[in-house]
Amino acid sequence: MFKKILIANRGEIALRIIRTCKEMGIKTVAIYSTADRESLHVRFADEAVCIGPPPSVDSYLNIPKIMAAVEITDADAIHPGYGFLSENAKFAEICQQYGVKFIGPTSEQITKMGDKITAKETMIKAGVPVVPGSEGLLKDVKDAIKTAAKIGYPVIMKATAGGGGKGMRVVWKEEDLEDNWNKAKQESKASFGNDGLYMEKFIEEPRHIEFQIIGDQFGTVIHLSERDCSIQRRHQKLVEESPSPFMTPELRERMGDAAVKAGKSIKYEGVGTIEFLVDKYRNFYFMEMNTRIQVEHPVTEEVIDRDLIKEQIKVAAGEKLAGHNYIPEMHAMECRINAEDVYKDFRPSPGKITSFHSPKGHGVRVDTHVYAGYTVPSNYDSMIAKLICKAATREECIKKMARALDEFIIEGIKTTVPFHQALMKDEQFKLGNFNTGFLNSFVLTESE
Repeated sequence: MFKKILIANRGEIALRIIRTCKEMGIKTVAIYSTADRESLHVRFADEAVCIGPPPSVDSYLNIPKIMAAVEITDADAIHPGYGFLSENAKFAEICQQYGVKFIGPTSEQITKMGDKITAKETMIKAGVPVVPGSEGLLKDVKDAIKTAAKIGYPVIMKATAGGGGKGMRVVWKEEDLEDNWNKAKQESKASFGNDGLYMEKFIEEPRHIEFQIIGDQFGTVIHLSERDCSIQRRHQKLVEESPSPFMTPELRERMGDAAVKAGKSIKYEGVGTIEFLVDKYRNFYFMEMNTRIQVEHPVTEEVIDRDLIKEQIKVAAGEKLAGHNYIPEMHAMECRINAEDVYKDFRPSPGKITSFHSPKGHGVRVDTHVYAGYTVPSNYDSMIAKLICKAATREECIKKMARALDEFIIEGIKTTVPFHQALMKDEQFKLGNFNTGFLNSFVLTESE
């Protein structure tokens, strides 16, 4: 087992990892930018190293500075968390070269699944259903027009190096394709330094359902069941739950088998997520793989009662997986609490938190790094907390979440709490009648 783990991340996920490490008797090193000096992950780590100014490129994305922190603290492993360098194959390779264990998949596995085109080709070879689309990257706009005609409209163009909805455009008819092609390429180039695009059939009324998998260094891969992540705004998840209200036992078995097959096809090591689109007829298609721990991993932890960070560390240390595929025994839901003004198009709302009270009670969990007096910086992602509730049924879980949201007090900044409060009252949401386009018609007013 590792003696000391450096956490190459910040905020909530860094604190989450520190807690598990402490329980396992492992020393921890926090890294931080000057903007995060007062964050709880810095306070609770055994050691902390400042690695630069607020911009991510000068701190949390600066590999030489992170490796220098590893050297001066004598850490023998790095946990990348999510975001930042967590899916960076070069970073994983550098860790290997330095003899420091990267707690996650190998650089080769990240490469195979990190690029969406390569991942799709890998899944086709593994026999996992994929969305009909282009064979590799589109050469030019003429190729795009030809491919769209073959697939049939509507189609969606995506950035091969993308994420978070950047470089993504839905096209409903041929006359709109060229303009969307140009915009998608420009946005992709600006966001990722790569303007490569590919095309897929646009699945109407889709659910976004992902399967949590974990694999060890000996070829064993299991799944830990599904999470429904369909409540999204501009391709950013806001609410996740398990089990999915759209799931059936037969569909879970088929999707779970496909997820395990996907992991085994690349001898996957660590935790990861196989993401699927599921149409209204319950046909499912591989979308992408996230080769890291997910923001929403607590949802799975609550319904199967396993610490995923602990499992991740044990696998990285060379332990064999014990267990089998899992089926949820409870219902859990997570609301992402972001520092955003929901009444002004979810505009970021950084600033000082003047008052903070987190909800308590049976089946209520809050993962956060903030507190009263903490200043939310403007340099990073706006998520400041995750509220997770679990209960015996979905109906009870929604009621518990509504109660917990009413108890959540965060003053000094605007947050997404009012949005979640309104969502828990929505009749269609309570019935489970939603898809990834649900929020397009969801109306939120100040009175709510």
